[in-house]
Amino acid sequence: MDEGHPAIPDQESAEEFLSTQGYRWIAGVDEAGRGPLAGPVVAAAVMIHPGQDIPGVRDSKRLTPGQREELYEFITSRVPSWGVGIVGPREIERYNILQATLRAMQEAVQCLDPLPDFLLIDGIFPVPVDIPQRSLKKGDDLCPSISAASILAKVTRDRLMLEYHRIYPQYNFACHKGYPTSEHRAAIRKYGCCEIHRRTFKGVKEHIKG
Repeated sequence: MDEGHPAIPDQESAEEFLSTQGYRWIAGVDEAGRGPLAGPVVAAAVMIHPGQDIPGVRDSKRLTPGQREELYEFITSRVPSWGVGIVGPREIERYNILQATLRAMQEAVQCLDPLPDFLLIDGIFPVPVDIPQRSLKKGDDLCPSISAASILAKVTRDRLMLEYHRIYPQYNFACHKGYPTSEHRAAIRKYGCCEIHRRTFKGVKEHIKG
């Protein structure tokens, strides 16, 4: 538990419990794209009503692309507010991937209207905003708001990588979305790096010419 913030009882919905503690606007925050060798890191923040039912929402990694797309449309049309933050490869190189991820989360939260009065964050690191918050390991399995955020972050990033595929088809970003698959590594060895590769990452920096 983050110091000074209410303990959330096991087996109880974090959103519903926090609402009993006087918090009205509760948002979940998650990211997609920390591990790839190319492309941005994307974060999303989703505010839901305590007890709001979003059928089928769970960690985005357990859903098919089609299911994620359907849920993206459902979530963005039903929740009180949502936001997305995107930090590109040059900023990732400048700040490191952890700091870039936190900056994307900060940007996503600041897009919310109204601003939330409590954040539930997937992971172990706090978001650099002056809002009460709690970080939760495997939060995308525990909190509907975080699960919804994971879906929005993943779909947004996948759509961006499809656009990059059209610009750099030789890397087949449409298939692996920039992750370090054997196909992607082979393409880097053959073609070198493009503008969206993360030049400080192992698997990329070895192949930078000049």
